[in-house]
Amino acid sequence: MEWWVFLSGFFVGLTTLMLIGIPVAIAFLLVNMVGVYLLWGGFGGFNQLVLSIDSSISTFILVPIPMFILMGSIMFHSGVAMRMIKVIDQWLGFISGRLAVLTVGAGAVLATLTGVAMGSVAMLGSTLTPEMEKRGYARSLAIGPVLGSGALAILIPPSTLAIVLASVGGFSVAKTLVAIVVPGILLALMYVTYIVIRVKLRPQDAPQYEVEQVSLSVKIRDTFLYLLPPLSIIVLIIAGIFSGVATPTESAALGTFAAFVLAACYGELSPAKLKLSLLSATKLTVMILIILTGSASFSQLLSFSGATSAITSWATALDVSSITLMMMMMFLVLVIGMFIEQTSIVLVTMPIFLPIIHAMGWDPIWFAVVMMVNLELATITPPAGLSLFVMKGVAPPDTTMGDIYRAALPFILINILLMAIMIAFPQIALWLPSKM
Repeated sequence: MEWWVFLSGFFVGLTTLMLIGIPVAIAFLLVNMVGVYLLWGGFGGFNQLVLSIDSSISTFILVPIPMFILMGSIMFHSGVAMRMIKVIDQWLGFISGRLAVLTVGAGAVLATLTGVAMGSVAMLGSTLTPEMEKRGYARSLAIGPVLGSGALAILIPPSTLAIVLASVGGFSVAKTLVAIVVPGILLALMYVTYIVIRVKLRPQDAPQYEVEQVSLSVKIRDTFLYLLPPLSIIVLIIAGIFSGVATPTESAALGTFAAFVLAACYGELSPAKLKLSLLSATKLTVMILIILTGSASFSQLLSFSGATSAITSWATALDVSSITLMMMMMFLVLVIGMFIEQTSIVLVTMPIFLPIIHAMGWDPIWFAVVMMVNLELATITPPAGLSLFVMKGVAPPDTTMGDIYRAALPFILINILLMAIMIAFPQIALWLPSKM
């Protein structure tokens, strides 16, 4: 079988299965099974498939995934996140576009706790969007920051997707987690800058309103009680990984333990909330691990069919600069991201991209950071970004998909601008990991 026939058949089969509603994990498995049958000698090849599945998830590098998910789940369901958002709200005062800026800050907080974009969008969209519309905010400004800040969950550590990307690509998990810190903060600042400038130019988009006065003593008290403790957990996790004192796995375990202790100190570790946290964390972890099982076998099938060497030879023979080649690869990811979710994009593209990365001599951590910024776009890119549909579900009843698409556009452009900056200035992403 020619390699291009196999690759075309794979994508057609995967797309068809996903369009008819089969979960992506099962779709990957079914398509891989067909490929194994055709390329590895019929039913005998399934023995190798089982070994590939076992080796793909029986690795210590993936242990941080369930730990970080459980940590975020505990903090989310115990109400730690809402306490943090309330404290941030107290400090914002009368800033222009206050609620929109609060949305970005809340999204950054939820990003450090949940690591799941859809969860942040659902929570912020159901609470802050109606409040902004009630205060007279333009609909695009009431929806856009929710979509943009929800996507921050992918780019602010501890990011589950960063661990998945690093494990699939064979990159350093520790360096990948540390490398996304600066881009994540930079993106949040770019969002806030856009909101403030827009409100200055178009004050009618965010009318001023009376804000409840909170004394300085109350602000300071609540900051020490409800903001600093959970943030300290995140800072200690990143500091432990950065300094080399703890591995990502050890940091994840310590962070999870600290989250349990913090929830208990707040009196929120009831049996019901504990059960809910464990159940939601287990569901998400199993889903991610099942999807990961398709990566190793897909990569092996690509190599066996000759697709890996053929695509690498074609890419390196192109008469274009390395930056142009990188932009072409990112454009491909951007187009794919319009239709499928991020983990699937990683599993589909990384086995194809890895040989090109090595052949071009690119720093894999730099590529991973640029890829992460691009994957963030997949959640809010029309027509099928998952966060767009979540937003439709929680937005006011008269909100149309056209409203949501228009609201997402400025934040899509900001993400593309950040991606261009990362490509043009790699040291922004590589400076912090170089200090490890």
